[in-house]
Amino acid sequence: MRVPVKLLGFGFWLFSFNFAQCQECLRENIKYADIVPVEKASYADGETVKVNCVAGYTGLYKLKCEKGEWKKSIERPCAKKKCGHPGDTQNGDFKLTEGTEFVFGATVVYTCKKGYEMASRINQRTCRIQGWDNAVPVCEVVKCPAISTDGEVTVSGNTEEGRYGDVIHFECVSSDKMIDGSSDIQCEETGKWSDVVPNCKDITCIAPVIPNGYVVQPQPEYQKDATLRYKCNETFKPREGIPRCAKFGWTLKPECDEVTCELKSTTFGVKKIKPHGKTIFRVGESVEITCSEKHWFFGSKEDSRSFTCKDNGVWDYEPVCAEITCETPYDQNVYRPYYYFIGDKKLGAITSYRCESGYRQTAAKATCTRDGWTPKPLCAEIVCAAPNIPNAEIDGGQRENYKINSRIQYKCRSGFEPEEPVQITCDSQGQWTGIQQCTKMCAAPNIPNAEIQRGHQRPNYRINSRIQYKCHPGFEPEQPFHITCDSQAQWTGIQQCTKMPKLCLELFLENGFIYSHPSNKEEIFYSCKTGYKPFTGNWWDSVTCRKGSQFDEPRCIREEECGALPSVHHGKLTLTLHDPETADVECDPGYMSTDRSIKCTNGRWKKPVCKEVVRCGIPPNVENAVITSKPEEFYPDGSNLTYVCRSLYLISGESTVSCRNGTWEKTPTCQETKCNANLSENMRSDEHWGSEVSVRPGQTITLSCVGKGYTLQGQREITCQSNGEWSSAIPKCEETKCNANLSENMRSDEHWGSEVSVRPGQTITLSCVGRGYTLQGQEKITCQSNGEWSSAIPKCEETKCNANLSENMRSDEHRGSEVSVRPGETITLSCVGRGYTLQGQEKITCQPHGEWSSPFPKCEGQTTSCGPPPDVNDADTIELKKDEYNTGERVVYGCFNKYILDLSPSFSRYLTCEQGEWRGNIKCLSQTTSCGPPPDVNDADTIELKKDEYNTGERVEYNCFNKYTLDLRPPLSRYLTCEQGEWRGNIRCLKPCTVTVEEMDRRGIELAYANRQKMFAPHSDHITFMCKRGKVSVAVRELRQQCNDGVMTLPECVRRGE
Repeated sequence: MRVPVKLLGFGFWLFSFNFAQCQECLRENIKYADIVPVEKASYADGETVKVNCVAGYTGLYKLKCEKGEWKKSIERPCAKKKCGHPGDTQNGDFKLTEGTEFVFGATVVYTCKKGYEMASRINQRTCRIQGWDNAVPVCEVVKCPAISTDGEVTVSGNTEEGRYGDVIHFECVSSDKMIDGSSDIQCEETGKWSDVVPNCKDITCIAPVIPNGYVVQPQPEYQKDATLRYKCNETFKPREGIPRCAKFGWTLKPECDEVTCELKSTTFGVKKIKPHGKTIFRVGESVEITCSEKHWFFGSKEDSRSFTCKDNGVWDYEPVCAEITCETPYDQNVYRPYYYFIGDKKLGAITSYRCESGYRQTAAKATCTRDGWTPKPLCAEIVCAAPNIPNAEIDGGQRENYKINSRIQYKCRSGFEPEEPVQITCDSQGQWTGIQQCTKMCAAPNIPNAEIQRGHQRPNYRINSRIQYKCHPGFEPEQPFHITCDSQAQWTGIQQCTKMPKLCLELFLENGFIYSHPSNKEEIFYSCKTGYKPFTGNWWDSVTCRKGSQFDEPRCIREEECGALPSVHHGKLTLTLHDPETADVECDPGYMSTDRSIKCTNGRWKKPVCKEVVRCGIPPNVENAVITSKPEEFYPDGSNLTYVCRSLYLISGESTVSCRNGTWEKTPTCQETKCNANLSENMRSDEHWGSEVSVRPGQTITLSCVGKGYTLQGQREITCQSNGEWSSAIPKCEETKCNANLSENMRSDEHWGSEVSVRPGQTITLSCVGRGYTLQGQEKITCQSNGEWSSAIPKCEETKCNANLSENMRSDEHRGSEVSVRPGETITLSCVGRGYTLQGQEKITCQPHGEWSSPFPKCEGQTTSCGPPPDVNDADTIELKKDEYNTGERVVYGCFNKYILDLSPSFSRYLTCEQGEWRGNIKCLSQTTSCGPPPDVNDADTIELKKDEYNTGERVEYNCFNKYTLDLRPPLSRYLTCEQGEWRGNIRCLKPCTVTVEEMDRRGIELAYANRQKMFAPHSDHITFMCKRGKVSVAVRELRQQCNDGVMTLPECVRRGE
C-alpha cells in the first residue's frame, strides 16, 4: 500500500513541474526590431519585463508574461532618433545621401554654389547618438586677380579684388574710339576673368551676315556714322530703321523677318475656318472663313470668302467676322443721328427717329436689317410740286418738283396782271408761298378824236381802273368824261366824240395876210408884212375856228415888241404889274432857275431855264436796321446818314452812306449774326451734317476726326459768340503721330537724332549712351492710335546703387540709413548693438548696371526660439506641434482633402523658425477647378447666354444696359474670369443722367437744340441749355453741363433784374 502511494505522489509532482514549466515566457519570443535582448532566457508567469531600443533608436516596450504569452502594456515602436535640421551654409546647399529624413545614421553632403569654393576640410555631417557630428562647412567666394589698364581705357568696378560675379566695365576715354574686345568682363567660378583687358581702337563696324538677306555694296569695314544698306530675299522684310555704325556697333541689328499674316480672330462670330487651327500664313497662302448666322465681313457684307496673305504682310481683306450691325445713318438726313441711333444697332434692332428740317419720316421707327436701316430712305425730302398758275409762264422753264426754299419767278401773259414778275417760295411744308393769280386786264381803249386828260395811255389797265378823256377841239362833248374797267375786263362809260358844226366869220388882219385851205376852212394860216411879226414871235402862225363861229384872234405886232411870253419847261412866267416888259420866273417844285425874272430886249424875251434841284429823297429801307437821325423830306447833296443794326445782327457794308448827285450811295444790309465753319473732309460735327456749319450765338458744336490715323488738334467744343466769332480757333484734323524729344544721353535704335516721330503701331527701342546712366522706364514703347505712347517716355538717370540700412547696421563711408553710390564705389558694412552679427559680405561694390556685387547683407540678432507654428487655412502640420522650436527648425504642412499645396515661387510646403518668428508662406488650392454660372452685375448682363459650368481660365464678357456706360478704369474690366472655382474681376456700369421739363422749368432753362419732354445723357456726355425768353443766367454754372455717373448739375436762369 505504501509503494503505490509513493508512486502516485511522484507522478503528481512530475505533472506539476511540467505544467509550471509550460506557463513561462521565453526571450526568443520577443521579436521586435531594433531592440536590446532582455537579460533572462525565460520569465515566469506574471513577471514583467522592459524592452529597450538599440543605440540610436528611441522607443519602449513593456511586456508581461501571461500563461506563457507576452502581453503588451506599453508599445512605442523603435524608430531612428531624429537629429533636427543639420544647418544651412551661406552660399551653399546640402543633400541627404539616402533617405528623406534627418534621423540616426543619415548623412548630408554639402556643396558650394557656383562661384564659391569649400573652405572647410570636411564637407559632410552625420546624425549620431549625440546629434550631428562636425561643424557646418563654410563656402567662400571665388576671387579673381586685380585689373590694370593703359591711359586710353577707363575702368569701373572692383578692380583690386574681384569676386565671383563681379563685372568690370571698360570704356574708351575718347568718344571717337571704341573698345577692341569685350567692354564687360566677369569674374568666373574658376577664379579667372571671362576675357582679357581690352584696348581702344577707331570706331569701325563690319558687314554682318544677314539670314534671308544681303548687304548692298558691302565694304570690308565701315567707319563711324556710316549707314548699312541691305535688302531681304523675296517674302522677307527688313526691320524698320537704318543701321548706323556707332561706338557700340550697329545701332540697329539688320534682320530679315519672314513676311507673314496673322489670323487674329478665330472664334468670335466664326462658324468654320479652313484650314482649321492654323493662325500664321505665309505670303500667297489663303484661308477660307465662314461666319455664323449673325455675323459677316464688314464692308463686303459677305458670309463666306477666301483671304490671301499679300507680299507686304497684310491680308487682301480684313479677315474678321463682325457682328451684323447697322451704321449710324449720318447721310440719310436724320436729325441728330448720333443721339437716336446711339443704342442697339445689332441685326433686328428697332429705334425711333426724327428727320432734319426739310425732310419727312417714311416710317414711325427704323429697323436694322442685313441691308441697313429700313425703310429706305428713312427720310424723304419735302418738295413742292410744279405750281399750276393759269395764264402765267415760269422763267427758265418748269421742273417736276422743287426743293424747300427754292424760289422761282413767273410772269403773267400779256393782258393779265400783275404785269411785274412775281417770285414765289417753296416753304418747309412743301407749299408755295407768295402766289398771285394772273387776272385779265382791259386793253387800252380806242376813242377817236379824244385824248387822255391826265398821263399817258398804257397798253393794259387793271380791273376798276378809271381814265379821264376829253374830246379834241371841234368835237363834243366838250366836258371831260370818265371810263372804268369793270370786273369782266370791259370798259364802261365810253362816249364818242362827234364833230361840232362850225360857222366862222371872215377875218381881217391888219399889217398881215391870211390863207385857208379849200378843204379845211376852220384853220387859217397867216403872216405879217415887213417890220411886223405874229404876236407869238414866230414868222408865221395859225388860228382855228371855235364853237360860236369865233377864231382865235390873229395879231401882227412891230418887230421891236416882245409879244407872247415864252413857254418854260417845269415852270411858268408872270408879267409884273409895274413893268409890262418884265416877267417873273416861277419853277415847279424840285426845280430852280438861275434867273428870278426876265426882260424884253430888242423885241425878244430872254429864254429862262428851270433845272432840277440835285438832292436825295428818303434813304432806302434796310431790314433790321434804323438810322441814327430824324427823317427829312429831302436831303441836300453831300448829306451823310448812319445805319445801325438791331441786336444779334451784324452790318454788312459801310454803315455810313452819302447823297451824291441825287442818289444815295450803296446802302448796307443787316445780316443775322452767325458763326460759320467750313470743315475739312476728315472732320465732322456731331450736331450737323456736311462740311458747312452755321450756328447762332450761344450754340456749341462738337468736332471730331473721321477716318483712321487722324487726331484733333485744338478744342473739341467751340461756341459761337455774340460778335460772330468762335470761342476758340477752329481745330484741325492732323495725321496721328507720337513724338518724343530724346535727351542727349538717350538714343533710339530705329532713329537718328534726338527728335522721334512715328505713326500708330510703330515701336521704338530706347537705351542710354555714355558711362554711368541707366534707363528708368520701359525699354520699348509703342505709338497708340490716339497719338499717345503705350507708357511714359523713359529717362536716362545717373546710375546709382541704393540701400536703406536697418537701424542696427551702419556704413563706414556714409552717415544715416540711406546710402546711394555710383558704379565702382565700395561700401563697408557692420552691425551695431550687442548680440547682432553680419550675415553676408562685409564689403559690396556698386556694379555698372546699378546692382550690388553680392546680395545685401543683414544684421541678425541672437538665436531665439519660436512658439507653436501658426494655423493655416485648409492645412495642418504633418507632425504633432511642439511648444517650442529652435531657430532653423522647420515644420511641414499638408493640405486637407480636396486641396493641394500651391508650390509656386511665392509659396512653400514648410514654415521656418527664424529669430523667434515663423517665416514662409503656405497656401492650399481647391482641386475643384470649375465655376458655376457667372454672378449678376448691377445694370449689366453677359453678352452670351450663361452656362451651368465654366473651366478655369474661361471668361465671360459683360455689357451694360442701354444708356449705361462701362467703366474701364483699372482695376475694372469688361470680363470676369474663372480661377480655381471662383469668379475673379470687377465690373461697374456708370449711370446715365435724366433731364425733365419739370426740372428745367424750375430753373428757367430749356434745351438749346431740341424741344423734348425728356432726355437721357450717357455718362460723360454733355447737354447744352439756354435761358428761357426774358431770363438771364446767374453765371454760377455754365449752360453746358456734363453727366457724371447719373449726376448732372443743372444751371439756373432768372428774370432780368432779380
